[in-house]
Amino acid sequence: MEIHLIDGTYELFRHYYALPSARDAGGREVGAVRGVLASILGMIRQGCTHLAVATDHVIESFRNGLWPGYKTSAGIEPELLAQFPLLEEALSALGVVVWPMVEFEADDALAAGAAIAARDSRVQRVLICTPDKDLAQCVRGTRVVQVNRRARSVCDEAGVVAKFGVAPGSIPDYLALVGDAADGYPGLPGWGAKSAAAVLARFRRLEEIPADWREWHVNAMNPGGLAYTLAEQREQAFLFRRLATLRTDIALFKSVDELEWKGPTDAFAPLAARLDAGRAKNRSLLASAEAASP
Repeated sequence: MEIHLIDGTYELFRHYYALPSARDAGGREVGAVRGVLASILGMIRQGCTHLAVATDHVIESFRNGLWPGYKTSAGIEPELLAQFPLLEEALSALGVVVWPMVEFEADDALAAGAAIAARDSRVQRVLICTPDKDLAQCVRGTRVVQVNRRARSVCDEAGVVAKFGVAPGSIPDYLALVGDAADGYPGLPGWGAKSAAAVLARFRRLEEIPADWREWHVNAMNPGGLAYTLAEQREQAFLFRRLATLRTDIALFKSVDELEWKGPTDAFAPLAARLDAGRAKNRSLLASAEAASP
């Protein structure tokens, strides 16, 4: 079997900005929720049998206590933010397993879910459906892969190395050096993608970079200046790596059998009717769910 783990936060953002506005029977903005549900039903119709969706029930997490500039819900459109609980409700009604994260992030749930699923010998492949670069650390060979559904691309371990210049295990160290603007931490001054990849391709982890690596040259970069920056801001680098390291110790489920989609629950029909306000029956969520049902 294949396990699909979906980044619900990314999907909600993507559909909010890609689709026109849509209102439910009560006048509430639901366009992004409708888009995500339709997309997931499309996956199921194409053969997806075991899946789960992770969401950021609240945007903040334990990482906000570690770094004051870490991402928050500030600046998110109110009509987008208001659709998070509705998405979780709708997915649960559809019969899809949902992991709404509070202390942790949706990315942590995806990482933990992939680790648990990969331990089951029946699982042929785990597909982590998100383009977020921090999830590249979870890729393992060709068995645990990252999928960008929008670009229709699959990235295995060789793909991670080709894209970032480092193996999956070095991705947190790489992000610690170059930063991650989407998550709100800057990395170290002077470090870019090429210099970080070159150094980590040789030394793998921050603590393995020797103090005398100034002697070592990579293309035209300034190893002396970079070594000074790393030496002066070593603790900062370790902090950023902690921010970038996804948690895999979250007890989300015991067996992948729990992720099997068995059709919508009784709660889905009335909810779908509200979301389908004003739409022809052949374009409704309810009709799509009925068509996908086993």
